[in-house]
Amino acid sequence: MKTTVSVPPILLVEDNPMDLDLTLRAFSKKKLSCTFQIARDGEEALAFFPRWEGGESLPAVILLDINMPKVNGLEVLKQIKEHPVFRHIPVVVLTSSREDRDLKTAYDLGVNSYIEKPVSFSQFIEVAEHIERYWCAFNQRPY
Repeated sequence: MKTTVSVPPILLVEDNPMDLDLTLRAFSKKKLSCTFQIARDGEEALAFFPRWEGGESLPAVILLDINMPKVNGLEVLKQIKEHPVFRHIPVVVLTSSREDRDLKTAYDLGVNSYIEKPVSFSQFIEVAEHIERYWCAFNQRPY
């Protein structure tokens, strides 16, 4: 009997409706196997903590925008990486920020990868495919 391994969802933290739609369309276009949970700002992202502590599956990876209202992405990253369990969740910053200080701060806080949002849809599709394959298929999770 063949057993199937459930792939955890990707948590997409994105406040811009156009970027959110673009990201979801890029993943959908490649017919990738991942599912998504959505947080539309940093506050919604942090609201996942009690859910995870309550036993909900941790995401395979968190795709995190930096410039968001309420709680910015760098603060979300900081809180994730300070948590004794959640710090093991891979976090990929997916942002339009080209600021060197954002890049440095993200890595200082423990980000696993920092990707500037591609300009063209075809490049976005390529990035989506790489993210899904690496973080959802190849990467081994300690949780």
